[in-house]
Amino acid sequence: MDVSHARRRVLILCTGNSCRSQMAEGWVNHLLGGRWEARSAGTAPVGRVHPLAVRAMAEVGIDISSASPAHVETFQDEDWDLVITVCDSAKESCPVFPRPVEQVHISFRDPAEAEGSGEERMEVFRAVRDEIRQRLVPELERR
Repeated sequence: MDVSHARRRVLILCTGNSCRSQMAEGWVNHLLGGRWEARSAGTAPVGRVHPLAVRAMAEVGIDISSASPAHVETFQDEDWDLVITVCDSAKESCPVFPRPVEQVHISFRDPAEAEGSGEERMEVFRAVRDEIRQRLVPELERR
């Protein structure tokens, strides 16, 4: 069966679904939207996407300002081609999906835990944003 032209679906998981998974979803949909549809969710989602994550992505021309954290259970009954966990705690508590799905773990530090001045914290968000672009996007490009 030739599915080379069908968009594949990836679910990107972290704990709070406020920083790493949201930035990853933004990158994938922006850079690989013709081949991949990305959604993100958390195992314990927080109330909103972190404002510094929104700002970091806006700096590279990607608008995630309308995104909102979602619980992984929202997506469990959907068909996924791949699930990527981007934090160690989400990997440990990653739910079992009803349908078999390949799971990949690519861990990134949590920029929400950054300390210091506003600019120092922003530098951490930028670094994680760029690392997601450098490590997670190529994983999907290879597939």
